[in-house]
Amino acid sequence: MTQIAGSLASTAAPANAGKAITVQFNDNMLLPLLLGDHDRHLVRIEQALGVRLSCRGNRVAIAGDAARVDAAQNALQGLWRRLERGESVGRPDVEAAIRMVELETDPRLPLSDLPAIRTRKGAVGPRSAGQVAYMEALASHEMVFGVGPAGTGKTYLAVAQAVAMLQAGRVDRIVLSRPAVEAGERLGFLPGDMKEKVDPYLRPLYDALHDMMPADQVIRRMTNGEIEVAPLAFMRGRTLAHSFAILDEAQNTTAVQMKMFLTRMGEGSHMVITGDLTQVDLPLGMRSGLTDALETLEGVQGIGVVRLNNRDVVRHPLVGRIVDAYDQRAAAEGDTRREAGARLGGSGLMAGPDAAPV
Repeated sequence: MTQIAGSLASTAAPANAGKAITVQFNDNMLLPLLLGDHDRHLVRIEQALGVRLSCRGNRVAIAGDAARVDAAQNALQGLWRRLERGESVGRPDVEAAIRMVELETDPRLPLSDLPAIRTRKGAVGPRSAGQVAYMEALASHEMVFGVGPAGTGKTYLAVAQAVAMLQAGRVDRIVLSRPAVEAGERLGFLPGDMKEKVDPYLRPLYDALHDMMPADQVIRRMTNGEIEVAPLAFMRGRTLAHSFAILDEAQNTTAVQMKMFLTRMGEGSHMVITGDLTQVDLPLGMRSGLTDALETLEGVQGIGVVRLNNRDVVRHPLVGRIVDAYDQRAAAEGDTRREAGARLGGSGLMAGPDAAPV
């Protein structure tokens, strides 16, 4: 019997029988929290990793392909350590543990040295391999581009890093901005004063802030100017010194707007630019400022670029499958257009300006 992590132990079956191990948990008060109601956490790990799990007493048996058994053991071990630290284990935590031990990910991810963003309301940790890279970039670069689909934590982790740096005294204020074009509506057509007009566009940023600090502290810091939430149009002509500035939904900026925002950076400042290039809401034919910036700035010293994908989606599991489905359709449509273009070229015909679009 080999000690694994204090209260865990395992025994292994002969290698020619695939792999089977038994993991022992020595705290019977925590074990039900690990298993979940009606063993639902074990069932989810079984389904996701393709192993067989069974619990008898304080022992969990794991059987299956050797690599998958190791992954399941690492997932259980990571969840158990959360419980030992006094943290909760729910469905999102189980999904995160599964993502962190999937066979294709960095083998160091299940270990205890994962990055964390520490705010006074608690620590925020990564829930996917892509989030690990993103958090490391936030900690080590003054300017970071976080690009990826909805639900990958781009904005949430950026706000967490901003709050942590503000509370630690490393920056004097937080500036959160968005282009107000998502619904194709003009601000002047909305009822109310300017704050009431822009608040619906900036709501996701408010929500993230309230997750990181108590509501009264958010209100106080916004009142005294330590936290500013404003539409992108309000950034022109300013210099943001000793600030942590976040530009969210950056795919909806123009190239001119993006350059304007990036050049607001002042002494002692950090900037994070987040966006999803599959959800551009600019008028047809207008180039996204995020695309333009990535092509221009990627590789420039001091700028970090992290690309998240559907494997990093940490919302409901359906969100990842929805992103997958749209990506597959877009790829199929691209293949169809290329095939049609090849047939057109092979026939000796050229598509002139009056030709119907393919």
